[in-house]
Amino acid sequence: MRHEYYITYNALKKRCDCVVFSKEGVPLLIVEYKAPYVLITQQTFDQVAIYNRELNVPYLLVSNGMEHFFCRVNKENKSYIFSHSITPYNDLIVDI
Repeated sequence: MRHEYYITYNALKKRCDCVVFSKEGVPLLIVEYKAPYVLITQQTFDQVAIYNRELNVPYLLVSNGMEHFFCRVNKENKSYIFSHSITPYNDLIVDI
């Protein structure tokens, strides 16, 4: 099933590249895809953080196909806890 999620920020309408849900329909992960020649920067994470203001997911993934950055959102400290690997789906749903 395909759904598109649009977020309005500063009067601009933005769309998430991918949102992963639990079997119960709870948003778990926002994925932002970039082209291989695009460097992943703080600005890239800022973009995903804006999307997450609306969806409030516990995990974020940013990839340009060459580099992948996966993190858990620490809502209390408003920070990211980065992982060296992408957490499997079945482990994501355990933490919700």
